[in-house]
Amino acid sequence: MPEIIRVRFQPRNKLFYCDAGDIPLQVDDYVMLDAGHGLDIAKVISLEAQVQPSDLSEPLMTVTRQAQTEDLEKARQKQEEEALTECKEMAATLSLRMKPLVAHYDIDSGHITIFFSARARVDFRGLVQKLGHSLETRVELKQIGPRDAAKLLGGVGKCGYPLCCRSFLTGFAPVSIKMAKEQGLALNPMKISGVCGKLLCCLAYECKKSG
Repeated sequence: MPEIIRVRFQPRNKLFYCDAGDIPLQVDDYVMLDAGHGLDIAKVISLEAQVQPSDLSEPLMTVTRQAQTEDLEKARQKQEEEALTECKEMAATLSLRMKPLVAHYDIDSGHITIFFSARARVDFRGLVQKLGHSLETRVELKQIGPRDAAKLLGGVGKCGYPLCCRSFLTGFAPVSIKMAKEQGLALNPMKISGVCGKLLCCLAYECKKSG
């Protein structure tokens, strides 16, 4: 007699019944399922489902094992890559002047957040609708500035070290040309600007304090 449980496929939130066999599971556990075309990841919604195999219109899928940390990470990365690719393609089709940068996927909620940069405000309501329909989950778009974009993407600064904003900075302090002048630096935009195109955050480190 199959041990029938109910699961929700991630991230598309579709509910299915499956046979857990003798694998010990709890609600909210993640499992790997044999869906007939390879393994898929799903979240356990309920145990001991009150349903008989004969009542189902489709064959029962089988739980092969409980999902491991690496399974969850692979699923997260795959969904983020898919979401970012879809966003770039749809933005180009809709002629939106924006640059999708990074997608973050919350595997528990199925919520996808995509961060993008743009020179002006973008009406992305149509894009959100299309993305949500295509990815079959909730999608949120967030426009960010150049400094935040550099923090998300990372990189190497003029000093040869990883960007401060990526490594340890928790916020962005005000930086001004006056700080460069006080340190006797050449006011060459190429030399005092970071990869984000804004003044180097490190100009504030050596800035003389008044008083």
